[in-house]
Amino acid sequence: MDQLRAIRYFSKVVETGSFTKAAKAFDVPPSSLSRRVSDLEKSLGATLLQRSTRMVKLTEVGHVYYNDVQHILNQLEQSKETVRSYQTTPMGRLRISSMVGFGERILLPLLDDFSALYPQIILDVSLSDELSALGRDDVDIAIRGGYAPNERVLAIRLMDNSFIPVASPSYLEQHGTPKHVMELKNHRGLYFKAPNGPTPWLCHVDDQWHDVSGPAVAISNKGPWLAQKASNGEGILMSTRWALASYLESGALQELTFEHKLTITQHSDMAVYLLYQKQRYLVPKVKAAVDFLVERIQVAGVDK
Repeated sequence: MDQLRAIRYFSKVVETGSFTKAAKAFDVPPSSLSRRVSDLEKSLGATLLQRSTRMVKLTEVGHVYYNDVQHILNQLEQSKETVRSYQTTPMGRLRISSMVGFGERILLPLLDDFSALYPQIILDVSLSDELSALGRDDVDIAIRGGYAPNERVLAIRLMDNSFIPVASPSYLEQHGTPKHVMELKNHRGLYFKAPNGPTPWLCHVDDQWHDVSGPAVAISNKGPWLAQKASNGEGILMSTRWALASYLESGALQELTFEHKLTITQHSDMAVYLLYQKQRYLVPKVKAAVDFLVERIQVAGVDK
């Protein structure tokens, strides 16, 4: 028995809900397709499909088997695409996932230039601060801030993603400029809300970590809104330098410096990473995008 062909037949029956429709998709007689699926069930020692004159349904074990073989079939299709696409013109749908702030400020403008270079690539871009898994979420490239992931993916460090404290001149004039990190507990706070909650203000003093977060004035996952409130003098904000670049350049916000560094996590070396599965780099559209983004962000230093 050709087990792979039988699995493809079985999968198509499930998708179409009909042996006849599945047979038509493969251009084979329904009896031949039905026989191969029956042989598959015999080899497994299990009934995968409940058959009747009106419909075909998965059994309980059939559900389990179908979900398992889908991963295998998807991997085979991915490998087939890699082979077919090797050394060809970059084309097709490119699925990119990025955190919202980075996507809006840096990624999307760059992708306009990328589209001009590769007009046959259809960009499918999703912006979300929720964590994603490349294999599970059917994404070619993901851009995330934080630390190098433990996933079985390649991670390229694009740029620094450390948070810095800022405030407007008007806020500092009214409330005073904090000289020591411990004084921040008495200041109004504007907090960015990450997927796991608001980012705290932390510092390492006398070999101990301290939470010096001040009373919250506003909490949001919308960085530009928080930056605008900070520039209006409503509180102190911690955000990334790349997100605050225009405010710092104009003088609307100024960076606060302390003897002890302020951070939002006890982990070091926060960065923006470009993630992709190793085998996908062989696909021209993915290789073109990875090389382009690394060149424009990491080498050219768009955050500087």
